[in-house]
Amino acid sequence: MSSLPPEYLDPQTPPDVEVTDRARPRFPDPTMGVAVPPQTLSATHGLVTVGDSLTHGMSSAAVFHTDLSWPAIIARSLEVALPVPSYGGPLGGLPFNIEGLLRALQAKFGDRVNPFEFFALPVELHRLCDANEDYWERGDGARPPRTDLRYANLGIYGWDVRDCLSYTDAVATARLAATPTHNDLMGAVPSNDSEIAARSVLAPFGPSAAQIDAAAALGADGGIATLVIAHGANNALRSVVDKRVAWSDTGYDTLEGKNGFTVWRPTHFALEYGRLVDAVHQIDARRVVLATVPHVTIAPIAKGVNPAQPGQKWRDGSRYFPYYTDPWIKETDFDPTKHRCITHQQARAIDSAIDQYNVMIADSVRHARSQGSDWYVFDMCGVLDGLAQRRYAADDDAARRNEWEPHHVPAEFTDLDTRFFLSDSSGRLQGGLFGLDGVHPTTSGYAVLADAIREVLITAGLDAKPIDYTDLRTKDTLNTNPPALLTTALDLITPFLDRLVTRRR
Repeated sequence: MSSLPPEYLDPQTPPDVEVTDRARPRFPDPTMGVAVPPQTLSATHGLVTVGDSLTHGMSSAAVFHTDLSWPAIIARSLEVALPVPSYGGPLGGLPFNIEGLLRALQAKFGDRVNPFEFFALPVELHRLCDANEDYWERGDGARPPRTDLRYANLGIYGWDVRDCLSYTDAVATARLAATPTHNDLMGAVPSNDSEIAARSVLAPFGPSAAQIDAAAALGADGGIATLVIAHGANNALRSVVDKRVAWSDTGYDTLEGKNGFTVWRPTHFALEYGRLVDAVHQIDARRVVLATVPHVTIAPIAKGVNPAQPGQKWRDGSRYFPYYTDPWIKETDFDPTKHRCITHQQARAIDSAIDQYNVMIADSVRHARSQGSDWYVFDMCGVLDGLAQRRYAADDDAARRNEWEPHHVPAEFTDLDTRFFLSDSSGRLQGGLFGLDGVHPTTSGYAVLADAIREVLITAGLDAKPIDYTDLRTKDTLNTNPPALLTTALDLITPFLDRLVTRRR
């Protein structure tokens, strides 16, 4: 419960959510202040990662440059092998590459669309979207996944803690068989993309293996030097993606029952994450890193707006805007009775619940280390908080009141920020750390995360080589060559964006 005044609180918030007025402190010490004896166990697998879309390497609504995900960047720093799946398609990536779409439109129309071409733009847009759907539902993308190679990056987009524990290749296969494919009028996102993604990772481990079982199988195959677990974001993300707060209730711990909920009560998350921690303890891993859960309200998919006083927070010094809506809605056009949104009270409750998640995660590390296990916490939440542009960096009062600590970023990325990415024929207009879906990082954003994880691994005693940030910035196609037609096509692609972000991610 909370002692805050009623104007801070949403009446639908469950009593186990401890709603707070100020940001909780970061976790500055990956060891949680507990020393453990050095570990000298040998291991066949240098790095294994388990997580959701941030681990899988999704950007701009598609998994495509898996070799530029943070696990792949870290593997190169550690000089270890990290087999990763790859995804093709006419737009490049699963399920729908917004950047690829804009590149294809630009190849057709150039940097600008003249009045005559403007009428042809929707036709070409539909053709490209339909080709993407056909590829994944009926073309080469629908072929069975390869089973001859076990991947060490086990990230699967859209997954929460329960999926990690229970969703198997057999479940994905059954759902694929039960999902009819069809030519959708909106023709963009394949109807079975989640199942394709799951099978692409899990199939090599057998029909009964869930994600955590796949990690255990790699552990049994000679051991794992470093195991990173980054789960929990999807136990809250849909609240800001769907702009709907539905707290977990009966059925939250089943694959079918959980689908109606968008954010987990802390008591429910504790039970789910506790089961995950128990499973991790059984894996043959020399060291384990648990990542905290980011504050999902910071992602640019949740655009803070104040129609009465544009650009202003709910009150001076607050972290929050009065409302959070879709980023393509202009602040001056926003109407809470017309547009999807959540309130500042709901955003505060979501962040407070995540704070409680993260205390549980940190406590799991502290307890494991007190038992002699070489575990560490990676404060992903603190890193992304330290990058938050509109919440803190552009608001001195909120930064001061919440004792905000900016996160240091390599010089190659200091011109980028966490606002929703926009560009036109003149180049990038804003953003750069998050891709075009407003949820997942760009290559530069993943490099910043990798930089922070590398620091944790150095604390753990690993010889982590410097990351080539200049090379990664060069390979960040969204920032090095911003799509010229983004602002021109934004109104046209908004229906597709809306459909993409409201699907299960």
